[in-house]
Amino acid sequence: IMLSKKLAVIDKLRCVACGVCENTCPLEAVQVHCGCYAVVQKERCVGCGKCAKLCPVGCIEVKVRADA
Repeated sequence: IMLSKKLAVIDKLRCVACGVCENTCPLEAVQVHCGCYAVVQKERCVGCGKCAKLCPVGCIEVKVRADA
């Protein structure tokens, strides 16, 4: 599997676990963990940025993968 060059990264300290990112991700790469904060499954994320655009608190950034 070829990983994309970009990846969504979530600031867990700013995340309010609203679930917008989880409901927005077309690849189901984001899940709210224990009702506390969202987590990105790195192997599924393609860095499309949909979650980052819709995050109400702006805690998601799309970055270049360190391993790309």
